[in-house]
Amino acid sequence: MIEGVQIKDLVSHEDERGFFRELIRNTDGFFTPGFGQLSHSLVRPGIVKAWHGHVRQYQWTYVISGVLSVVIYDAREDSRTYKEKIHLVLGDGQKALVYGIPPGVVHGYRCMSGPAHVLYVTSGVYDPEEEIQIPHDDKSISHDWNDSRD
Repeated sequence: MIEGVQIKDLVSHEDERGFFRELIRNTDGFFTPGFGQLSHSLVRPGIVKAWHGHVRQYQWTYVISGVLSVVIYDAREDSRTYKEKIHLVLGDGQKALVYGIPPGVVHGYRCMSGPAHVLYVTSGVYDPEEEIQIPHDDKSISHDWNDSRD
């Protein structure tokens, strides 16, 4: 596990009408950084969006539909888990999870089927000066987006 990354198992309450799933509460221990913004992203099949993170903000992410191969990478040089990765497959037919990444940790994903709809909450509002962006094919991270096992 990467230091500071949070993964929350979600409970679905299902019946013949469908289901209800609670994603995040302000009483969740990992939600202490607070609320800044709720955003929705659409990712087309085969597209890779990576690497993205924040300098000061925390981000929580949930896949509404479609399937994403998600990789979380610790880019913090002063972290005891520096350069560690977590791989998750999220979305349709997968275990329902919300994941949270702290400042300095980056994530990326490849849409395996979709389009995929992704919701994310950040602890602050959009600020381009606060964004971390690393090219998806950065050699220092060394991730093959065509190999879902990496």
